[in-house]
Amino acid sequence: MNTDINNIPHSTKADDAQNTKPLSSDRSNSAPKATTVSGIQVYSSQHLFGSANEIGIEHQNSFYRLRITRQGKLILNK
Repeated sequence: MNTDINNIPHSTKADDAQNTKPLSSDRSNSAPKATTVSGIQVYSSQHLFGSANEIGIEHQNSFYRLRITRQGKLILNK
């Protein structure tokens, strides 16, 4: 069953702050393997997303959402 990402309720920044856990505690032994291309680490989106259409990224104390659109493109939102 595919879930339409537009029908998923989005949380507020306050909700994000309360529900965010460091990734290291969740996936300490299952970090996706990266390859290196011209000195840049490259990760497969399939490894990052698994069966999900949206993931969260914490960067410098800010929360970002990376999602796959119906057309298969990636969108990053703060």
